[in-house]
Amino acid sequence: MNNLCVAHRGFSSIAPENTMAAFLLAMEQPEVQWMELDVQLSRDGVPVVIHDFTFDRTTNGKGLVRETDWSAIQQLDAGSWKGKAYQGERVPALSEVLDRCCGKVRLNIELKTQGDMYPGLPAAVIHEVRKRHMQHDVVITSFEPAALVEVKKLAPEFKTGLIIDARPGDLAAVLRQMKCSFLSIGYTNVDKSLMREMRDEGIQVMAWTVDDKTIMKRLAAMDPELMLCTNKPDEWEQAFQETSSRFFRP
Repeated sequence: MNNLCVAHRGFSSIAPENTMAAFLLAMEQPEVQWMELDVQLSRDGVPVVIHDFTFDRTTNGKGLVRETDWSAIQQLDAGSWKGKAYQGERVPALSEVLDRCCGKVRLNIELKTQGDMYPGLPAAVIHEVRKRHMQHDVVITSFEPAALVEVKKLAPEFKTGLIIDARPGDLAAVLRQMKCSFLSIGYTNVDKSLMREMRDEGIQVMAWTVDDKTIMKRLAAMDPELMLCTNKPDEWEQAFQETSSRFFRP
């Protein structure tokens, strides 16, 4: 079996990232078994799917996500920047994405926060996931260790994962202490020794963000259990189709 393909913010090389268009397009690809998305809170506490702390890059709005009510966020155009075909795409609520994905694809939900920017974020995300009995189909990840500790405190049954773009010497100990069973790591930090160490710890590893076929193949050759996060699921498919056809040509 090939390394699991994780669609980064949906099929974001084609459709506008973190929108229903990007998620639905990713879900149409048979190779996509996981999707990664980012969650923050509106001012009135609604978990919304958006990467940046401001609206400026990916919508026609301005200002901070956390200072904007959900009713105003719903009015924004989150698609036109990617092309006319996506005009009118909205910033989705996490609830909408969960409803569409339930039973179809697994999710890596990144809590997009720094420090105590969003004290209610872990609880809000847990609530939406539990409501749909999806806790075994998601992993909650974050760059912010405190948010992951909070998730484990509120919901010990959830799988959590630290996001890093480095290779600290005490990584295994840190993950153990935080009760993480998942590691999301910048792909340049991945090698066989890391994969060996993480396997010994029972930790699943995802490398991000890999859009080049040659690099995909090189990473896959290191370990079949390494998950590959990509903006281009079509490149993933081509990379491993080429590999398969080479080995199984009649």
